[in-house]
Amino acid sequence: MKKSALLDHARPFYEKDQLLELEHAIDVASEAHKGQKRKSGEPYIIHPLSVTSILIDWGMDIDTVLAGVLHDTVEDTDITLEKLESLFGKDVAFLVDGVTKISQARAGMQDLMHYLPQTTDNLSKLLIAVGQDVRVVIIKLADRLHNLQTLQHMTREKQIKIARESLEVFAPMADRLGMGRVRVQIEELAFSYLDPVEFKRLQGQMRKRLGKSTRKLGIVRAEVEKTLKENKIENEINGRVKSVYSLYKKLKKTDGNIDDIYDLMALRVVVETKEDCYRVLGILHALYQPMIARIKDYIAIPKPNGYQSLHTTVLTPSQQIVEFQIRTFKMHEYAERGLAASFHYNEQKKSKAYTKGKSKDGTAVLPGHMQWISQLQEIATKLGNGEEIPREQLSIDLFDDRIFVYSPRGDIYNLPEGAFPLDFAYLVHSDIGKHVHSFKVNGAIQPFDKPLQNGDIVEVVTRKTAQPKTSWLELVKTTHARTKLKAQLRKNGAIEGISHAAAIIRDKARRKNT
Repeated sequence: MKKSALLDHARPFYEKDQLLELEHAIDVASEAHKGQKRKSGEPYIIHPLSVTSILIDWGMDIDTVLAGVLHDTVEDTDITLEKLESLFGKDVAFLVDGVTKISQARAGMQDLMHYLPQTTDNLSKLLIAVGQDVRVVIIKLADRLHNLQTLQHMTREKQIKIARESLEVFAPMADRLGMGRVRVQIEELAFSYLDPVEFKRLQGQMRKRLGKSTRKLGIVRAEVEKTLKENKIENEINGRVKSVYSLYKKLKKTDGNIDDIYDLMALRVVVETKEDCYRVLGILHALYQPMIARIKDYIAIPKPNGYQSLHTTVLTPSQQIVEFQIRTFKMHEYAERGLAASFHYNEQKKSKAYTKGKSKDGTAVLPGHMQWISQLQEIATKLGNGEEIPREQLSIDLFDDRIFVYSPRGDIYNLPEGAFPLDFAYLVHSDIGKHVHSFKVNGAIQPFDKPLQNGDIVEVVTRKTAQPKTSWLELVKTTHARTKLKAQLRKNGAIEGISHAAAIIRDKARRKNT
């Protein structure tokens, strides 16, 4: 992409003074990267300009766009952060510094199978960068997406490493930010390099299968459009084809028979209001026979990443199985662009505190499903203080699927999938965790070892006389709960007592064998 093309692309979205800043940033980056080449042989500046174009497409604010242009200058050229701050301000310099730190953290890895760096210092850099400003990781996602789009110029070994890292880290991160379209793009490109034979095989199977059903689906679509018009519901209907990688994952969970996959192609109905969503659901169920077990209400209970939609699968009179997704235009924009959708248009964006997850008075403004961003900062602080956190625990906290659970008062808490009631108790408050006697989930007593489910209402029953037990270490999943629990056990002398007893047994065994 050339400078003139990028400025033309940006013109409809930014003010005149912002466009002048963008032009200045392009000139600075072009001069800094002068003489540098990509593996393809093209001038290096093509990469940051392409990344910037992606950020503009995502609707990011001007500071993020400027940082996109300049994101490699500190790492790869003689330009300093101080220089960037003097030219473009503190926020842009901060974002570039954050992206640079993520790159440095990744450079410290020895095991690309797992994204987390080997050293505490590198990991701290990564967590602090992401935790302080979510825009840092959004820039990194744009950077990774363009690198995947040009991966053909790399060696096969490098292709596999980058593709694996993209699939295991960057795609889940995009999903956590609610950026569904980006997640799919990253997954498809990465999978096509990781397993090209399987990718092409599944692509061929999908084409064959979709060719048979597209005409039938067109008839259903026309019938639904006619009925919604008669009911005076404003709508847009479009088709959604399942991605190859999503199909691959689904086939691995089943017997591998593509004929058992009902949602290869779905019809998406987009309407104005939430009430219209439920009206459409009722109309579809009046037209066709619903498959009751496949009705999902992600509007009442959103997915952990904030995704909202109604899903239903129906059986038509011609025995065709059709999946529908029903959502508002606002929900659809979020499903496609996630947290990125809020930056350019949100009035609060003028306050840099907004992008760091706090309003001017210091209260949290990030939605509940983004609590993990502030949790990153908590982990980074602990690492900075020299506390040891097992790598497997970090993997669970950062990259596992998430669930929402509720307190009896309706407060929302974000936990990793598979979390136990004790994880909830310690997330509410460490003193509540300390004095747990029992749990009620959805009004019924639930054992400590039964994982919570998305949408559960959890009540913690406490007693002053109750104290934490060492057996609880097997009944927590989150780093937060484990850290608090260990501190309490240590204070009570429980952990040292166990260690001392274990040492005596080991010593006796040694003497016996000598």
